[in-house]
Amino acid sequence: MPVPFPDARAVHPITLPDGSVHAGTVFLNTVIDHPRMEIGDYTYASDFDPPPPDGWAARLAPYLFDFAEERLVIGRFCQIAHGVRFIGAAANHATRALTSFPFQVFAPEQMHGYAPDRRDTVVGNDVWLGYGALVAPGARIGNGVFVGAGAVVRGEVPDYAVVTGNPARVVRMRFADDELATLGRLAWWDWPVERIARARPALEAGDVAALAALA
Repeated sequence: MPVPFPDARAVHPITLPDGSVHAGTVFLNTVIDHPRMEIGDYTYASDFDPPPPDGWAARLAPYLFDFAEERLVIGRFCQIAHGVRFIGAAANHATRALTSFPFQVFAPEQMHGYAPDRRDTVVGNDVWLGYGALVAPGARIGNGVFVGAGAVVRGEVPDYAVVTGNPARVVRMRFADDELATLGRLAWWDWPVERIARARPALEAGDVAALAALA
């Protein structure tokens, strides 16, 4: 019997035991159409007070405007909890002048091209961002990372790290060095869906050797 696998085209991918859909969980690339956001398949967000379908981009990245210079890139199979926010580079003010006051934003003819910070924010694949986490401008979060609830993430986070706190710091790595190398080589999130479905037992058991055998 085939292992059940979610439909990447579903807006609300979770069906509750009573047969109703969980309206607070969405596959993000089915509801977000934003010129500065790139989101991989199966990445979902959950919210206890969900916005309308066209409001998810503003909920998650309130400073990422259509005309922004930077991008927000999120990989496949990521899990984004309630309250997570991506504070894009457009939110930053100039820090090398005598004042941080953004005079330019109050004059449309001066606003065009005004961007003290243009850094992209990039989240890898299979990343879990816990309740209320805050991702600062220019953060680079590796594959398989766990971000603890309320963490404030900035800078680079290595693959398969667990980070907590403000500022977020690596508290442990999820796997041994040789397993990290194997997982990086396998990149299971890029496999065809049928192969990922067959690999579910290995993925859910944390069995790196079994996953490698399926590759």
